Amino acid sequence: MAEAEKLVFMVTRGPDEAELATIPFVMAAAALASDVDVVIGFQGDGVELVKSGIAETVEAPGFPPLKKLLDDVRGLGGSLLVCGPCLKSRGITADDLVAGAEIVAAGRFIAEITTATNSLVY
Repeated sequence: MAEAEKLVFMVTRGPDEAELATIPFVMAAAALASDVDVVIGFQGDGVELVKSGIAETVEAPGFPPLKKLLDDVRGLGGSLLVCGPCLKSRGITADDLVAGAEIVAAGRFIAEITTATNSLVY
């Protein structure tokens, strides 16, 4: 049996860049709906997107609201991995994050990327 395909989306754009912050969620939801495993990694300003209450404030013209996309990705089984040092530098704690977000370090990102079919950076 062939191994399942897996995509890793690295999100580095925050709520101030709504379109670029939203596109990886659209792509991730589409991949999950196509039975592709998905990991979304958040680094830099991207970590702001998984802070509780922020997704509700992000909506890019022509796209579904980020809150809906985030709920879709979680509901379809996508993984949300968040850069620990990026959180720390912004004063964000684990208690500030949406349900299902997992704080990780560089080694976990490397493990996910090196075992993925492909990775994309936004």
